[in-house]
Amino acid sequence: MSMPRKGKFITVDGIKTHYYEKGRGPSVVLVHGGNFGSKEASGNSWTWSRNFDYLAKKYHVVAVDKLGQGYTGNPKRDFDYTMHAVVQHLGAFLNKLGLRDCHLVGHSRGGYVTARLTLEQPEMVVSCTCVDSNTLAPGVGMNEVVLANPPHPPLSRECQRWVMERYSYGHEHIDDDWLDVLVDIGKQGKHKKAVSKMEKQKLKTRQFLPMLSEDRAETFARIRDTGMKRPTMVMWGYNDPTALLEQGHRLYDLIASTERRAYMHILNRAGHFSMREQAANFHAVLDGFIQGVIE
Repeated sequence: MSMPRKGKFITVDGIKTHYYEKGRGPSVVLVHGGNFGSKEASGNSWTWSRNFDYLAKKYHVVAVDKLGQGYTGNPKRDFDYTMHAVVQHLGAFLNKLGLRDCHLVGHSRGGYVTARLTLEQPEMVVSCTCVDSNTLAPGVGMNEVVLANPPHPPLSRECQRWVMERYSYGHEHIDDDWLDVLVDIGKQGKHKKAVSKMEKQKLKTRQFLPMLSEDRAETFARIRDTGMKRPTMVMWGYNDPTALLEQGHRLYDLIASTERRAYMHILNRAGHFSMREQAANFHAVLDGFIQGVIE
């Protein structure tokens, strides 16, 4: 792995946005999961560290820190502590870089973001891949049960390792480099500010979750009524304890009902971070899917 601790920065609608970029060829955009203001774990694009270099051998790969996460700045307004704002930020980021004809790949809540952007701006997208996304899938995820009672203090190395272990089938992929980045981001003043916004000011319960619920319902309706209109693949860890496989099947059924170019692949012996735990298989499946779309 040769991903540096920090990559490049670009200002997008006044937000200092962090991303990694490498390789030539068709553009593959990697979007991580989680959301701003998490008090247990600091989601960021280093999630893709076991995939980035391999994909960059064949593609122009961009891994971006979503709005308010990683090293990307927080929303400027309280009103923008929403998933809708995250989707708009990703679209503006791609426009700012001049990226078109993108193959979007999103993990967990990033899968929701990539699917929603595909629905809203299909002219930017060639294909969409959603990985272990209980936010996008119908049904209720098990995060609150599986991740209950993490160790204190929050965002410590011990806490974040515990969270990643609970998400996973095996623990080998939870390496020191990933934990170093998770801890460093958790110490950032902007991350602490986002936690305060979401928890102490209760933006999470007053705004973020209610608006996400409405947006999810609308997203399901759009997929059902008009379809993705782009080749779409669902990838899922067979052993995901939080985004259950049943949800993945339900998501595929929903997409496949209106999109003939719909595919699903299940990665065995893999939990929520299936692209890390089964990196070689993930690469083979994703590469085959993209090449099939290109050809």
